[in-house]
Amino acid sequence: MKDAEASRSDDEVDLVIDAWSGILPDVDLSPLDVMSRLRRVAASVRRVRERAMSEAGLAPWEFEILSSLRTAPRSTLTPSQLGAQIHISSATVAYRIDRLEKRRLIERTADPADSRSRPVRITAGGAESVENAMVVLASREAEVLSAISRPQQDALIALLRELGRVASRASK
Repeated sequence: MKDAEASRSDDEVDLVIDAWSGILPDVDLSPLDVMSRLRRVAASVRRVRERAMSEAGLAPWEFEILSSLRTAPRSTLTPSQLGAQIHISSATVAYRIDRLEKRRLIERTADPADSRSRPVRITAGGAESVENAMVVLASREAEVLSAISRPQQDALIALLRELGRVASRASK
C-alpha cells in the first residue's frame, strides 16, 4: 500500500473499488478513483445549485434560460439560438418561453428583418431575478470551494478543462 493510500480515510468510492478489486483482480480500476468521484461531486454540486436557485426564486431551467439571455448581445436570442445554446428541443424551448413570459421574466419581440421570427428578450424583472440568483449561486459555490486553496482551485480548473476536452472527444 502506498503512503498516500495508507493515510487516506476511505470514502464510498474507495470501498466500491476495493470490493471490485476482489472480484476483478486483473482489471485496472484506477479510473474509477476519478470518474466516480466526479459523478458524486457533480450530483452534490447540482443539489447546491438547485437550492441556490430556489432561494433566489428560480428553477434551474429558468436560471439557465435567463442567464443565456442576460449574457447575450442585447439580451436577446431567437428560440432556436436559445435551444442550441442550452441543448434543449424546440418544443421544450417553446414551453419554457411560454412559462417565463407568463411570469413576465422574458418577452417576445418582433424581428424587422424576418416577420416569422420572434426573438426572446429578457425583461428588467427577468434581469433582476437572474442577477440576484447569480449572486446567491456564486456565494453558495464559494462556500463549497472554501475547502480548497486558490492555487488548488486553479489547478483543478486546468485539470477539469483538459478532462472536459478529452471526454467531449471520446463521447462523439
